Amino acid sequence: MTDDRVTPIEILLVEDSAGDARLAREALAESKLRNRLHHVVDGVDAMRFLRREPPHGAAPRPDLVLLDLNLPGMDGREVLAAIKQSEDLRQIPVVILTVSEDEADVLRSYDLHANCYITKPLDLGQFLKVVRSIEAFWLTIVRLPPFGVG
Repeated sequence: MTDDRVTPIEILLVEDSAGDARLAREALAESKLRNRLHHVVDGVDAMRFLRREPPHGAAPRPDLVLLDLNLPGMDGREVLAAIKQSEDLRQIPVVILTVSEDEADVLRSYDLHANCYITKPLDLGQFLKVVRSIEAFWLTIVRLPPFGVG
């Protein structure tokens, strides 16, 4: 089955690990759905992208954010809080994708209104499977909020 969407789904990956970003890109490239993956490596740049600040003035609004918690500078918790406190951004679903299994991180992420929390597996094959599962659920089953409505 192929997707006939004219407009691709926009995904923002906020990930400081080049290896994990490459794996996510590979997993999503195999998708049956048209998508465009945008990658930033830290929280400050993520917020610039989301707010369309330089150098991201022409950035599209993401349909989904995949967010690591452990980022240099502004960490993922701060990014999540900023997204969910923003009237313009809070409807964008945010999936936490992190190595942290700490219960405090799980609780804090949901307190900050993360849409789900996924612990990254260390095994390469399992990591690819997780990214494909995110894609299958969030981009196939879930109805994402339309931009500019409400």
